[in-house]
Amino acid sequence: MDQKRKARVLIAEDETHIRSLIALIITSLGAEVVAEAADGEQALSLYKLHRPDMVILDINMPKLDGIAVLKQIMAINPRALVVMLTSLNALDVVKECIDNGAWNYILKNTTAEELHMAISATWSEYMAEIKAAREVAPS
Repeated sequence: MDQKRKARVLIAEDETHIRSLIALIITSLGAEVVAEAADGEQALSLYKLHRPDMVILDINMPKLDGIAVLKQIMAINPRALVVMLTSLNALDVVKECIDNGAWNYILKNTTAEELHMAISATWSEYMAEIKAAREVAPS
């Protein structure tokens, strides 16, 4: 795979202004927003269609909540990079997301700068783990 290719990101968030902010942050990081979803069902179908490198997924969405979408994405691709968005700092919900394969979670009330740093750091960790896995894998 071409290392120069832009990371492809799906944003699933029912609040338009938050979706727009995250899209700006994603593009400022040099990645490409391949799709945006306003509900869980749309998020899942867009994930299947685009197979993005990263998913920014809101927990509370209409039709299908983020945790249900996360579980289905992980069933499709157990190594998917999913970052959960939440307005609630509820540890049990966060733990459920991490237990189900989410790489990280971001509180919606963080600043744009903190969002930028969290998304960037999570992407870097994910890429480092993929690189390490490739080096360990027998050729």
